[in-house]
Amino acid sequence: MQSIKLIVLFLLFNFLQFQLSAQTISSKIIDSKTKEPIPYATVQYGENQGVITNEEGRFSFELSRSEHQLDSIYVSSMGYSKTGIPFQQVMDSVIAITPRAIELSGVYLFDKELSVDDIMDKVEERLPINYNNAPIKQRFFLRQSSYNTMQKLDIEFKKSTIAELNKKLIDSIISILPRSAAYYTETLGDFYRADEENKLEVIKAAELYDKSNEGSMEALSEKMEAIFKANVKPDSYLKIKSGIFGQKVQVDSILEAENDTEEIEEELKKPEKNDFLGNRKYVLNEIHSQFFGKKSKLDVAKKLNRYDFELLGYSELENQGVYVIGYEPSGRADFKGKLFVNIEDFAIMRIDYENIKPLKSIKLLGFSYKEQTYSGSTVFSKYGTDKYNLKFMALTFGRKMGVDRPLKVIEKNKHVKGRRKQNELSLALDIVNYNTEKFEMVVFDSSTIPKSSFEGLSEDETVKATYLSSYKPEFWKGHNIMEPNRAIREFTAGEE
Repeated sequence: MQSIKLIVLFLLFNFLQFQLSAQTISSKIIDSKTKEPIPYATVQYGENQGVITNEEGRFSFELSRSEHQLDSIYVSSMGYSKTGIPFQQVMDSVIAITPRAIELSGVYLFDKELSVDDIMDKVEERLPINYNNAPIKQRFFLRQSSYNTMQKLDIEFKKSTIAELNKKLIDSIISILPRSAAYYTETLGDFYRADEENKLEVIKAAELYDKSNEGSMEALSEKMEAIFKANVKPDSYLKIKSGIFGQKVQVDSILEAENDTEEIEEELKKPEKNDFLGNRKYVLNEIHSQFFGKKSKLDVAKKLNRYDFELLGYSELENQGVYVIGYEPSGRADFKGKLFVNIEDFAIMRIDYENIKPLKSIKLLGFSYKEQTYSGSTVFSKYGTDKYNLKFMALTFGRKMGVDRPLKVIEKNKHVKGRRKQNELSLALDIVNYNTEKFEMVVFDSSTIPKSSFEGLSEDETVKATYLSSYKPEFWKGHNIMEPNRAIREFTAGEE
């Protein structure tokens, strides 16, 4: 009997130890006066350990006993007093923090007070010095939210010499195409950069979207392919004409591909590949080059002559004094916003930006493309070193695309005597589509690495994201990420 009691006590002790060793802390940060959520605030829960709140002010993290180095969490955000909250008061609560006005001149003492132009000259001078250029490894979490809205979809059937390519089929295409769609990608991994190269190790990734839309399009694609195989000669080519433009597309290689069995078998022997790794690397590279890249849209720090700057006051960021500098175009520049410049080393620690006009607008012969929105914030941190690296980035990029012109698909065959034109499909297109991409990236840790470590790293090109038809919080259990917003939490695919 005594031995049974000891076993029970042992199991209970281990259960309690397990409970203490992995505890999920979650809460929401709000403004104490307005009660509005505070997005992208820093929540520190251990030495060099922390998370960022999402756009709704929500955060969560898993705290193991070994990591419990502080007796409280500490919340900080630009314009607010740093606030400490004991762990036991955090669980599923709402945390209110107090706004703090920007402190004006007189708070900081200077050997020589600088004008805003002097400050920006020093910012430009120290750009190559302040930011890390050595090989680096970064543990990151990236969420990409894509929203697509078809505002207009008019496809007018004009003519077809193939009986099955008729108005009924065109109407079915219009009915299948989704008018709006959302697609979310979440990735946790290690990103490596060295000079112009980069490599990626994906730890875990998820894709959240409605597969029923994809299935409908696949079925339609198979139907269209069957129609073409039945009606188009193998040695034909298609001429696609839109107004005065035309382009040839060879058909025989497509239709006869199924006969190339030896080549197909050889392809099947190779490791399976998809574009997920390459796509994530492209996005990460664009994010990192946004501030310094040669072709980056955000040119504030590199082309000072295009902007007017104003010293708004002083504040603190990561316990560092910063100049708060407003900027707006002085001529043809595109952005307005604020810079937060370290008082001691003149590094831009944070940049807020918003475009004041379309970044690109093209309208030619019925085609239109406009980059309407490019706004967000980027934050840099030293991570305990002497150089700055990316810490956080939130970006919204919105585009409008349209086509309003005729479209003809003509089958021609040079081996046929007489008229080479065999078949024709003629349509009139009037389509307007809006696409918005939202990127949120948090870097949890950043450290320099030897160049040899970078060169010796091999990537898994077969890595894939796990498909989710609805958001499942347990998918990320054991990992710290940025909390999803309400739209993601409530997303459910149609097939469910």
